[in-house]
Amino acid sequence: MLASIGLSGPVEPNFIAVSDVPNAGVLLALPSLVSTGLLRVGAEHFELPRGYYGLSSIILLLAFLALARVKALECLRYCSPGEWGKLLGLDRVPEVRTLRNKLRLLVETSCPEKWSAALCREWMHDDPEAAGLLYVDGHVRVYHGSQTSLPKRYVSRQRLCLRGTTDYWVNALDAQPFFVVSKPVDPGLVKVLIDDIVPRIERDSPGLVNNEALQGNPLLHRLTLVFDREGYSPVLFATMKRRRIACVTYRKSAGPDWPMEEFGVESVTLNNGERVEMSLAERGVYLPQGDVWVREIRKRTESGHQTPIIATDYISDRSTLAAAMFGRWSQENFFRYMLQHYGLDSLITHAIEDLPDTTQVVNPAHRALDSAIRRDNAKLVRRRARFAALSLNEPIETKAVRRWEKKKAALLMEIEELTANIDELKPQRKATPRHLQVKDLPAEQRFKQLHSSSKHFVDTIKMAAYRAETAMTYVLREVMSRNDDARSLLRALYTNEADLTPDHDAGTLTVRLHHLANRSSDDAIRHICRELTATETIFPETNLRLIYELGSRDNPRDQEV
Repeated sequence: MLASIGLSGPVEPNFIAVSDVPNAGVLLALPSLVSTGLLRVGAEHFELPRGYYGLSSIILLLAFLALARVKALECLRYCSPGEWGKLLGLDRVPEVRTLRNKLRLLVETSCPEKWSAALCREWMHDDPEAAGLLYVDGHVRVYHGSQTSLPKRYVSRQRLCLRGTTDYWVNALDAQPFFVVSKPVDPGLVKVLIDDIVPRIERDSPGLVNNEALQGNPLLHRLTLVFDREGYSPVLFATMKRRRIACVTYRKSAGPDWPMEEFGVESVTLNNGERVEMSLAERGVYLPQGDVWVREIRKRTESGHQTPIIATDYISDRSTLAAAMFGRWSQENFFRYMLQHYGLDSLITHAIEDLPDTTQVVNPAHRALDSAIRRDNAKLVRRRARFAALSLNEPIETKAVRRWEKKKAALLMEIEELTANIDELKPQRKATPRHLQVKDLPAEQRFKQLHSSSKHFVDTIKMAAYRAETAMTYVLREVMSRNDDARSLLRALYTNEADLTPDHDAGTLTVRLHHLANRSSDDAIRHICRELTATETIFPETNLRLIYELGSRDNPRDQEV
């Protein structure tokens, strides 16, 4: 009672024997979640005032909801609070309003970005090889609300220009996320790489190559960044080369195809271990815009199409670089999976906040002039094509000639008017600044950004949940004949029912899972239960060691009804 009114607390988890608890399969993810440092690092950066629910209970609840595919906090309204509370050793989980208030307290009194950075640093140091080659890509989080008019940007998956916020994700080769950088005003991948992503990687990533080795070999690099053609910039390549960071991306304006004789078939090992044959060729190319020499590697398909990639990694085999570049789809699959199963784009709060006054945005006047010039140029191209194609195919008669001359004269007049209009607009566009600071925008065109701290907090938990799920898939794939079925089995497992049997004298909490539909799934679950039990994970805020089993028994004594 005192904890519920904020005079004491938080309440410690107290498990009792219960049977057939829905979604209790998510407890299998607890060892993996604990190993990510989610709770330990969170306790170093957050603190809640006294109350019924503690910090670990809130973080675990959000992680369990993500793994059980409860994609939005609002969906918790339609879930049984008592059943979810049994998974945390509590009477019930908080209502949506209480949970939102807890989130607001956490993000207002602390900095979720520092928490995320600390976790990222730990993840990179735990797996330094994964931090040596990173994928970088942008994801547009579409906003359909009416609280503010965010700038429009192109959404490739919908092929439309929609309002939203661009999130730049940094992932490992197997698509496990490290961190995300959100930009309500998108300056482009090149600028984000230079200003935000690379400084953070240099600060947080482990030193795979020491300074002595870098000084002894001028071609050696610290790490490699792989991104799509949006980041193609010879100036960027030269800048990253000076910082001893290699870049791999697609080349723009590659020029004519190379002769077929230059290509040779090579065996390439993909990120998932699969070996394929690729027809590859390589040349050294000088890019005068950045005053830098790069490697251009082309892949030739059976149809004869050539895909060129650029690399400033001068040491690795071209087959290794080709595998890294063409394996970039693992990050696209990550976005799709997170959208479909984790509600990546779901809003956490409807709150908005002011942008910093110094934020650079596109000048609306410059945008209007540029759009007018582009529109008139498109019309001019069409009119010139019609003018050139208009010929007199009829017999040369007075009426036919006059009609032809009239059409030609009308098109010529339109061409001259469009040309004059473009010549008049170009000096205006040149004299108009391309960018303005937010404070200099007209009042009616100013906008705000979505509240970023709460979203960053929940996204960090979703990253940890995805990493926990990925770790479990590796364990399952050891005994499964089809590796692609591992995540499907885990999704079924997370929503499966289980019996919880605590033994306070022995200091154990047994999670007894119910059988699934077939024997092969049960064999895989037995295997992962043995592996997870061997970790001897202690449930947070208790002294109960987790034991995982498969198989139903009679209802335990003192069953709660």
